[in-house]
Amino acid sequence: MKQLIRVGTIYIPVSDVQMASTWYQEKLGAKLNYMDEDKAILDLAHQSIFLVSSIEGESSNFLDKHRNKRFSLTFEVDGISDLNNLRECLLDQGVETGKIEDRGHSGLNFVFADPDGNLFDVWSELSPQFKEAFNV
Repeated sequence: MKQLIRVGTIYIPVSDVQMASTWYQEKLGAKLNYMDEDKAILDLAHQSIFLVSSIEGESSNFLDKHRNKRFSLTFEVDGISDLNNLRECLLDQGVETGKIEDRGHSGLNFVFADPDGNLFDVWSELSPQFKEAFNV
């Protein structure tokens, strides 16, 4: 049986494609590849991200069994120093950003939100496969 090789595209619901696209470009350094009234296609963190116009109140978040709101996507940075620097940069830009947490595994994390309330996690540990593939 063939195995899945990589994640090709991530879809994120947004209320305003133009506004969200600008936010992702300005705050996170995404590169715009395409946009129409229904979607924007961005390159971000070596991924293709589709921002899709959605009905009011939609998000990529979910509730776990303890009713805690959860994110569905974790970004990686290369070390705790990079984690701290990114968090400070996001805070300086007015991005809703949580505290740095030790979740009991290697590295540290924090969560941030886009203007539509989509939550994203950031982890201080860059995966070994990525380091090897991209000579980091």
